[in-house]
Amino acid sequence: MTKFSLALICLFATGTFLSCQNNASRQQPENTSKPVDSALKPLREKVLTAEEQKALTPDRVIEILKEGNQRFRSNNTTLRDHSAMVRDAAAGQYPKAIVLSCVDSRIPVEDVFDRGIGDLFVARVAGNFVNTDILGSMEFACKVSGAKLVLVMGHEACGAIKAAIDNVKLGNITAMINNITPAVAQSQDFQGEKSSKNEAFVEWVAKKNVLNTITTLITKSAILKEMADNGEIKVIGAYYDLHTGEVIFL
Repeated sequence: MTKFSLALICLFATGTFLSCQNNASRQQPENTSKPVDSALKPLREKVLTAEEQKALTPDRVIEILKEGNQRFRSNNTTLRDHSAMVRDAAAGQYPKAIVLSCVDSRIPVEDVFDRGIGDLFVARVAGNFVNTDILGSMEFACKVSGAKLVLVMGHEACGAIKAAIDNVKLGNITAMINNITPAVAQSQDFQGEKSSKNEAFVEWVAKKNVLNTITTLITKSAILKEMADNGEIKVIGAYYDLHTGEVIFL
């Protein structure tokens, strides 16, 4: 081997070694000893206990939901350690409220109120009406499990409301919207075009439907009525704005 060839081999080996060193230095992780900003750590929020649930009042629960919705709207929701909360909740549940919502996928109920695991019972059906099964679920939530609030929440641009306005005939949807058509009938005093294409009319009927649902559940559930009369729970309505994320309490 010539001296020239040997020099080339040495030069190549040296360059490869330096290149590997540079790559390694670039790929090394950041200094893990640097303090972590505590604001970035997940909040290990405790699941509500029976004692804490018992101490709540219906009015305080309403305040909690309003505060949570404000955080949701301002993109300042609580960071939660869901893994820890799942384990903590396994021993029992003591939710603050039961929310009856439409099935609409654009309304993640727990997120809308910035609530975590074990905070809310949630019942969902297109058009947020009540039937025997949902009434039984509400009675379980309040009388058996101690929830302090029943919240019926309608929403903007509800497809079930539009179907009821249009008197749609399609499979089981036809029977389902029979639960909503009373709200349509009671909205004939609306001043304007009474059509599913009129957003204002759809909103009018949706809010009327929420109030009808409240009347129905109080009328058909002696348990919930008695609890409401005794101040143990409150039964209220709300309307969700898809554009802003605001929950408007009725």
